Amino acid sequence: VAARDNRQPIPNKFAYKRTELAKAALETLAELGFANTSLRDIAQNTKYSHGVLHYYFKDKVDLITCSVHDYKSICATRYDVLVDTAKTEAEFLEGFGEIAADSLLKEAPLHRLWYDLRVQSMFSDAYRGNIMEIDATLERMTWRIFEKFCSFADITPQQSSTRVYGLFDGMFQTALLHYLNGTTPEGFDLKSAMRELLIDIRALDGAS
Repeated sequence: VAARDNRQPIPNKFAYKRTELAKAALETLAELGFANTSLRDIAQNTKYSHGVLHYYFKDKVDLITCSVHDYKSICATRYDVLVDTAKTEAEFLEGFGEIAADSLLKEAPLHRLWYDLRVQSMFSDAYRGNIMEIDATLERMTWRIFEKFCSFADITPQQSSTRVYGLFDGMFQTALLHYLNGTTPEGFDLKSAMRELLIDIRALDGAS
């Protein structure tokens, strides 16, 4: 009988290296933005040479979309534990607001890069497909949050996932803009605002 081959399959080293480089580039991209960043800028701010970046990425578009895609893929799972484990409505609301506010405060430059790239996709076909894919992932994330919240009141959601996502995304983007500008609308608190928005949207379903 032939001996069983217990060796594990060799991972895709090329894909792994692309991910590693994309993570290294993310900080520079977040700081400088889309328009002001070249592969040479990224190379100067990481331990990797310009030639290495060119070997793994065909151009700046390829590198940026890979970086943002990997980051937003992590963002899309940020609320999963809360959705899976929250036992009460109060616990869920508190956790939801805290996660949103914490993300804004700790990762503002990365969120800014995402919105920058999303605007660029309106002008360039090179980005549009990837941006729409990421956006759809974030929409599904938001819908899971809303469905979970509705379940506490035994309500079946009637809103469209696109509408729910648009409302929350608009709230977050507005808060980000004020945060980056160093100003805050009077009486505005993102943690409370996100919780109140969740309640308000569910109330529309409950009244229908």
